[in-house]
This record gives sequence, C-alpha cells and structure tokens, in this order.
Amino acid sequence: MRSAALSAACAAALTLVLAGCGTGGYTSGGSQGAGKQLFTKACGGCHTLTDAGTAGTIGPNLDDAFAQARAVGMTSETFTQVVHDQIWYPITTTSTGAPGMPKIDTTLPLCADAKPGSFCVEDQGAASDDIAAYVGAVAGTGKSAEKPTSGKAIFQTVGCAGCHTLADAGTTGTVGPNLDDAKPSKERVIDRVTNGKGAMPSFSSSLDPQQIQAVADYVSSAAGR
Repeated sequence: MRSAALSAACAAALTLVLAGCGTGGYTSGGSQGAGKQLFTKACGGCHTLTDAGTAGTIGPNLDDAFAQARAVGMTSETFTQVVHDQIWYPITTTSTGAPGMPKIDTTLPLCADAKPGSFCVEDQGAASDDIAAYVGAVAGTGKSAEKPTSGKAIFQTVGCAGCHTLADAGTTGTVGPNLDDAKPSKERVIDRVTNGKGAMPSFSSSLDPQQIQAVADYVSSAAGR
C-alpha cells in the first residue's frame, strides 16, 4: 500500500473489509494531522498520494487505488480499515514478483529497536491508526498539496527515501545505493534523477529543473555528513 497486481491486492483487501473479514482489528481513532506527517516519512517513498505531495512508485498509487471505489460510493471509513489492515498484515510477497509491502516493524520501526537518528515510532498501534485515518480521508479525493521545494523534503517525498539510505534524511532504503557510502557529486545526482539508470527511474517528468537542482544540492552536501 501503480502496478495492476498490487492494485488488485488493494481491491481484494476492500472486499475482505466489506465482508467483515479484516485481520488487523477495527480502528475508530487516529489523528489525520499526525497521520499525514507519519505517512510522508514512512510511506511516501513508496506511494503516490496527492494530498501528501508524495510520488513514490514502488507501491501502488493510492489515489488511483481508491478513486474508483470512492466514486461508486465506498466511504472513507472503509478505506481507513483497509489501510490499517494492510499496515499490520501486508502482502509481502506477490504472485507476479512485483515488490510487496514490508512488515510493520520495517514500515513503523519502534524507537527501542531503531538506529539513533533514524525514523521510528514509540507506539505502532497509535501510528497505524493515525496513518489509516489520514489515508482513508484523502486518498482518491484529488486534493493537492503544495509542491515541495527544499531538497530534503523532495528527497523524502518523491520516492528516494524508500530506496536509499541517507542518515541526514533518516532513511534506510536498500533498493538503491547507500548514499552516505557513495557520496555522489551534485552532477551525478542531477544525471541520475534526470535520466535514471538501471532500476532507478527518471524523475524528469515529476520534478521540475529547480526541484532537481534542489535535491542534488541536498544529497551531494548531506551524504556522509
């Protein structure tokens, strides 16, 4: 939680909740404000969600996943339960070989177990309630967030965080190179973000030149700090 297989998984989860078969327990609380902050840090690197200003592409586009269901009358309350279930009982291995969703200890690591300075939460139950309440309320609504302009914010929201380790940003992704070890130059970052390479996609269609410059300035100065 924009591959067809993972969107189908979301649809299956919707069916389970509507049938009363959810496995994550019913959630009726949660702060949308706190949930937005948590989503951006924990989920935005993998998922696109317009309201959060995130553009991750490892997992499904959450606006696409819920827009059609919202259009035919399903409610935010239903979506909240789906998201909550998926956080606690994610589909970690897909039949198509597409990336699955990590378990909760990876998505929302407890501070007692996390590395110093990395993203963590004190209470996984409260954090999952907050994220579910937020995503359930905004996914598929078409709400627009302000475009991030700082290099660090761009790195944390457009998909970099889910793939790369960068201590200054509090990220521990392992899909792509550890940027603290690689210490890439500004020119290399601009090239990779603009053109992509290997498993890394090009971000030239989702980031404007100023944003690319900003994230390149940030990564090249923060890596290995």
